[in-house]
Amino acid sequence: MADPSSYRPKPGQIPDSPGVYRFRDEHRRVIYVGKAKSLRQRLANYFQDLAGLHPRTRTMVTTAASVEWTVVSTEVEALQLEYSWIKEYDPRFNVKYRDDKSYPYLAVTMNEEFPRVQVMRGHKKKGVRYFGPYGHAWAIRDTVDLLLRVFPVRTCSAGVFKNAARTGRPCLLGYIGKCSAPCVERVSAEEHRELAEEFCDFMAGRTGTYLRRLEKQMTEAAEDLEYERAGRLRDDIEALKKAMEKSAVVLADATDADLIAVAEDELEAAVQIFHVRGGRVRGQRGWVTDKVEEVTTGALVEHALQQLYGEEKGDAVPKEVLVPALPDPVEPVQEWLTERRGSGVSLRIPQRGDKKALMETVQRNALQALGLHKTKRASDLTTRSRALEEIAEALDLDSAPLRIECYDISHLQGDDVVASMVVFEDGLQRKSEYRRFQIKGFEGQDDVRSMHEVITRRFRRYLAEKERTGEWADDENPDADGPGNGLTEEDGRPKRFAYPPQLVVVDGGQPQVAAAKRALDELGIDDIAVCGLAKRLEEVWVPDEGDPVVLPRTSEGLYLLQRVRDEAHRFAITYQRTKRAKRFRSSPLDDVPGLGETRKQALIKHFGSVKRLRSATIDQICEVPGIGRKTAESIAAAFVRAAPAAPAVNTATGEIMEDDEDGAPETAADAPGEPVPAGAPDERRGQET
Repeated sequence: MADPSSYRPKPGQIPDSPGVYRFRDEHRRVIYVGKAKSLRQRLANYFQDLAGLHPRTRTMVTTAASVEWTVVSTEVEALQLEYSWIKEYDPRFNVKYRDDKSYPYLAVTMNEEFPRVQVMRGHKKKGVRYFGPYGHAWAIRDTVDLLLRVFPVRTCSAGVFKNAARTGRPCLLGYIGKCSAPCVERVSAEEHRELAEEFCDFMAGRTGTYLRRLEKQMTEAAEDLEYERAGRLRDDIEALKKAMEKSAVVLADATDADLIAVAEDELEAAVQIFHVRGGRVRGQRGWVTDKVEEVTTGALVEHALQQLYGEEKGDAVPKEVLVPALPDPVEPVQEWLTERRGSGVSLRIPQRGDKKALMETVQRNALQALGLHKTKRASDLTTRSRALEEIAEALDLDSAPLRIECYDISHLQGDDVVASMVVFEDGLQRKSEYRRFQIKGFEGQDDVRSMHEVITRRFRRYLAEKERTGEWADDENPDADGPGNGLTEEDGRPKRFAYPPQLVVVDGGQPQVAAAKRALDELGIDDIAVCGLAKRLEEVWVPDEGDPVVLPRTSEGLYLLQRVRDEAHRFAITYQRTKRAKRFRSSPLDDVPGLGETRKQALIKHFGSVKRLRSATIDQICEVPGIGRKTAESIAAAFVRAAPAAPAVNTATGEIMEDDEDGAPETAADAPGEPVPAGAPDERRGQET
């Protein structure tokens, strides 16, 4: 625990201007990011008597080891920079809303030649129009099924679309009139795009225009005695009305607004958002957060606005945002929202009428969400705490291991040897800090040596950061360690090897545990516990002990260790399979320096196949656009190097000869060993570990 006075800036050193500040811990990890209208006044609040600070603020300042700041010109810039740094550094003491699921959106891919309507989750893509989010994917599909009668937009995947274009036959939706079938040119690309635009307009709330137009067409068809067409139009109108009924009108005058409600207690807060477009509720979502800092309702609203609109622009930010409390000050936030939208945004508290009534509904949803979260989390938190306590007791640790790292080795008969590192903090996965390694210190299969190499490399990085050198020796080849390689000095990002665990778990028994312990001893690290979990009997091995620690089968601690071990195994074997698949897909063209994917594709397209390219002359290769003579010579040389040696043939019998280890030819028929029947066990077959 640090004394805040040890890193308190000198008087007059802090500027009296707007800015953003960062607190860092002893490992240079950013633990809190904040903004201020006056940095001097705001930071002074953190360095008063500890007894006068809020308990969570007191924990933060005693965890920190330094503070730094960046001056900006306006409060809006401070708001933008604060959001960027919270997203980049993931500070542990900032309010971060956790979404317990990925909400589905109705998406129209306007960035394609033939736009497609589909359900999408995850990050939003440029050029795609989104509607929602919705609580359930089936709600989107029901709505789309109704609207396809009127707006028969393509919904098929790229593979189905290409297959239909190749065969000249549309899919089932094309036959029943729920797709305009642009794949077989029933409509042109322009006509299909116009249908997609109309679909988007209807989903955006502009429904009256299409209903009136269809009603007019139905009347004209009836007057012209085209009763079948009039009947179809009548059914289309009913389908549109049924789709509109799924989201009843809640606000008059076709209002576009987002309503945000907050339910909170001393420890946690839940946020609920209703997205109203055209006066109808088009989507709903919710978040929950731990209140790890002293924060007001207005500040919770401000953080929610940052998370909700931080990546949005244009119409995705509505004209009106209704909240239960205004941020203090409100002007920078409102100006920031206006910049995101490109036009004026009203941020206010509803006082009366339909909007206040709807806000009360959103508030009830927030209260229910907080109650449900607390009910679910009570058992989860109790179970995790008991599991960590049981592990600490079984391994004789001073305290519960809040951060656990687990390592596993995977290979296929000694080929493509890789390792994984997974991280659990407070009993939960921390996937952003997972790492993977390639074993390059030696060739072949040796799990013990591999484990020693991985532990050495990982904690050598930790020591390097601890010494604040930020440098890695050239002969260590840090680029082999997968994503997040290299230490970036003074950046404070959590996605690095700089944060030490309290417990290292290895997948294996006594040999692997001894190798991990030896690696730590060689580096002079003696404050990190090590154990191993053997698969056969689920025994827990500790260093320098002849007998394992046996946890009861019903132990929550054993269950947590199994989860950690299984996750490490999954992550390792996934990486190993990826490397193996990449090796099998490799081509001699991969070894040609300076030959990228674009020119590779041009070569294959020109010759039609790798086989024809292999037999082409240098002059023929030079005919490909973008391929010079020097590159053509390199391509030809690469194919020569990759070509297998021609087999020896017995001219008397015609048998193909194979070389044995001594170089003497041996016929394949005379090779030792029996053929292995399918399904029979054989040690020569590769086994993944």
